[in-house]
Amino acid sequence: MNQPENHTPDSATAKVSFYEKRKPIFAKRVHGFFDNWRIALVVFTQLIFYVTPWLVWNDRQAVLLHLVERKFYIFGLVFWPQDVIYLAVLLIISAYMLFLVTAVAGRLFCGYACPQTVYTQIFMWIENWVEGDRNARMKLDKAPMDGRKLRLRATKYLLWGVLGLWTGFTLVGYFTPMDELINNVRTNNLGPWETFWIFFYGGFTILMAGFMREQVCKYMCPYARFQSVMFDPDTLIITYDPERGEPRGARKKGADLSKLGDCVDCGQCVQVCPTGIDIRNGLQYECIGCAACIDICDQVMDKVGLPRGLVRYSTENAMAKHLTPSEIMGHIVRPRILVYTVILAIIVALAGWFLAHRVPLKVDVIRDRSTLAREAQDGRIENVYTLQIMNTEERPHRYKVSVEGLPGAEIGGDQEVEVPAATLQAFNTVVRVAPDAGRQGANPIHFEIVASENPDIKVREKASFLLP
Repeated sequence: MNQPENHTPDSATAKVSFYEKRKPIFAKRVHGFFDNWRIALVVFTQLIFYVTPWLVWNDRQAVLLHLVERKFYIFGLVFWPQDVIYLAVLLIISAYMLFLVTAVAGRLFCGYACPQTVYTQIFMWIENWVEGDRNARMKLDKAPMDGRKLRLRATKYLLWGVLGLWTGFTLVGYFTPMDELINNVRTNNLGPWETFWIFFYGGFTILMAGFMREQVCKYMCPYARFQSVMFDPDTLIITYDPERGEPRGARKKGADLSKLGDCVDCGQCVQVCPTGIDIRNGLQYECIGCAACIDICDQVMDKVGLPRGLVRYSTENAMAKHLTPSEIMGHIVRPRILVYTVILAIIVALAGWFLAHRVPLKVDVIRDRSTLAREAQDGRIENVYTLQIMNTEERPHRYKVSVEGLPGAEIGGDQEVEVPAATLQAFNTVVRVAPDAGRQGANPIHFEIVASENPDIKVREKASFLLP
């Protein structure tokens, strides 16, 4: 094929990549006020995650999402598939809480409580403990593979693997009773799904927290992309003060300090950043709000005898209008925040009210369609029904069944049924009425099921009675 006259020779062509090559990030360990908060939240969240499956309530696991039995046990509550509305409400509450926190303080959740951040922090602690701090890790990474490097890497990966598998095991313990799960592991009798999820979740924990780390936040997490929709000029974000910090420069002897800003250009804020950004370049979507740069910058300012706060939590309006801390806090209460707060409070209050007044009894009425209507020996017409009675409490109940809606309607046979704790039980019954009690065809009736020992536990269900 002929080439165009302006064709560039191959030797002069340039390759353009659509993907940025990853540069390893060796985040430096930092200590300070915000780091202490991050440690506290890591410990708090992981205590909840790892300890909760071992708690006992009413001689059973306190929190168990038992998929086989289709029952969700959460301390004193038992939820069934019919209670899926509560899951929807929980998701709505979580979303509004995230919107509210983001509108007030940016990616605070990402920096302190996001599972990706939490596990990355734990894996980095292990890495620091085994391989050393930033400089030691950089030196080890460049070194050729020898006995020492092999030993350190093997130790690190082994500890990562143990933590990852224990995390996967703990997760499965929320869906399979922990004592049963331990017994299955001890007897080498794990089911295929338990085995799959232990290794799947454990493996992905190692992959994302141990190897991918900041790539998850930068490229995979959708929250980083749409967070700008929830930000406004009064949202608290981590900011660098360019008016105070520029022009940058080291504090050398004999230098004219009057021409320099407070930033000594030490680069420490970049070295401690887990996503490898330079906060001095302004707000960036990669920033997860961990505040490590604030801690390290405050320490540098202390060393050079300058006031803290060159990098700090502030807002765009505060930086532009030079607002005081009290004025910044005053801007937090704004229409957007009030709307989020009111909506969240209403949803939480309604959910709490419905949960507190939730009747621990559910009933489904199924009319026998194989025998639409039949004549009894006394001449009355009867229909056959099956009542699916679900006792959602963790104690047995005896229920009395009655029917109304047609003159003289009555239950034939047993009118009471004993249902064990947290059990679904079928109750077969017959309803009889006189032939002239209603119109030909379907007639509406109602079953009322009442707990004998507690009249407040009752359900009224609609059904239809067929007259020939």
